[in-house]
Amino acid sequence: MKRAILPAFLPLATASAVVGLTAPAEANERDKKFFQQVEGEWVGPGEIVAGKYKGTKFTCSFTGSTPEASVGMTLDGSCRVGVFTQKMSATVERKGSGYRGTFMDGAAGKGLDVVSGNVDGRRVVLGLNRAALKGAMIARLSDDDAMTVTVSVRVEKQMVPVIGMNLKRVDGAAVGSVAQK
Repeated sequence: MKRAILPAFLPLATASAVVGLTAPAEANERDKKFFQQVEGEWVGPGEIVAGKYKGTKFTCSFTGSTPEASVGMTLDGSCRVGVFTQKMSATVERKGSGYRGTFMDGAAGKGLDVVSGNVDGRRVVLGLNRAALKGAMIARLSDDDAMTVTVSVRVEKQMVPVIGMNLKRVDGAAVGSVAQK
């Protein structure tokens, strides 16, 4: 079961969700601003840092967009390990005072459910669930064009980091292109 779950956390690196600010209108504006900051094209390397697949390196590419009628984000892309590529997709949307979402087909299928979240400035923390697995994803914008992501799972009473990623914004730029003088 770990093999199916660990790769499921990868695309949630850029899928953000938020809750818990005091004034709903103010919360919506802050939430919307954060989601807009992570819109666009992101690529970067990652590594599984714990568990059976510790040391496995991968590269992901994502396109994030925000809906016009609600607060949230849709993320589409893929992650690659060696010659193998896995399509990734996630949707997170404000529902009442919180956020709900799915990665792939959600926990009812082979994916995950996003069950909670909180934005604090340039950082988002998401609660993730799949059956008995409980976890969290933290994404931090270190600047406008760089984001670090850590995914952790609960083991007994402790959160253990299992995945780390460093994503860079590549909007409109060809990755690997040579600059002309």
